[in-house]
Amino acid sequence: MPGTYTGDPNAPYGYDPYGRPYSEKSKVTAGVLQLFLGTFGVGRFYTGHTGIALAQLFTCGGCGIWALVDGIILLAGRDQTDAQGRVLRG
Repeated sequence: MPGTYTGDPNAPYGYDPYGRPYSEKSKVTAGVLQLFLGTFGVGRFYTGHTGIALAQLFTCGGCGIWALVDGIILLAGRDQTDAQGRVLRG
C-alpha cells in the first residue's frame, strides 16, 4: 500500500510506481492548508517551499487568486513534490 511506513531509511513511506520516494507530507493536507490559509502561504511552508511561501505571504496570495489556484493544483495535480523532491503522499 503506497504511503505506509516501510522501514527503508531512504524512503520510509515507500516508493511511487516510478521508483521515487514518497514524502512524509500529505498532498491533501497541503492543499487544504493552501485553500484556507493560502494568503499566508501556509500550504507551501508546509511542503518546505519557503521561497514561494514568502512570495505568497508578501502578496497576500496574489490577492487570493494565486492561493486558490495553488490549492486546487496541490489537491488535483499529479506528482506534487516537497522541498526535497519527494512525491507528496495522496
